[in-house]
Amino acid sequence: MAAEGHARRNFYEIYQSTGSLLAADVLGRIRTLYEIEADIRGRPAEHRRDVRQGRSRPIVEAVHDWLQDHLPRVSGASDLAEAMRYAIRHWSGLIVFLDDGRVEMDTNAVERAIRPVALRRKNALFAGPDGGARHWSIAMTLINTAKLNGVEPMSHLADVLGRIVSGRTKAHELPALLPWNWQPEHVLAVNAEPSAMAA
Repeated sequence: MAAEGHARRNFYEIYQSTGSLLAADVLGRIRTLYEIEADIRGRPAEHRRDVRQGRSRPIVEAVHDWLQDHLPRVSGASDLAEAMRYAIRHWSGLIVFLDDGRVEMDTNAVERAIRPVALRRKNALFAGPDGGARHWSIAMTLINTAKLNGVEPMSHLADVLGRIVSGRTKAHELPALLPWNWQPEHVLAVNAEPSAMAA
């Protein structure tokens, strides 16, 4: 899916530098897809998939046909031809979002989340061998997943690790500790008080 943002960016840069009407045509079609995505953001995955099948798929298929049709008509050495070839070459990745409502159309949110990590990567050289790099990637995944779900990472990790180490959370309860399900223990205790008093 990273290809989606790069594919659009290629056409955008060509349009900005040359004013190409062909690049503008592709950008207009992609803009329509983003408008559809804005309409369904935050909706359940099944709803997003259904809307994408009905509204987005015809546009995506038309873009594919357009690329195949116009590629032979432009100079093979041009940046526009390279942008077209890039999109066609990555097509299977570009259309994953159509069949899976859980998947975003592009990776912009992820790229924004990892940008600080990329900027600090020289500081991460201490990761050393493969094992250290794996631990670094796990830590960054946990921290950024918490951020994406509006959860303060240190509070989340401290609470989750405390519950696991102390045995207060059993194996079958682990899904409740994922950032999108997590409630701090003190919130759970407050919510449980009325029912405990009623008993």
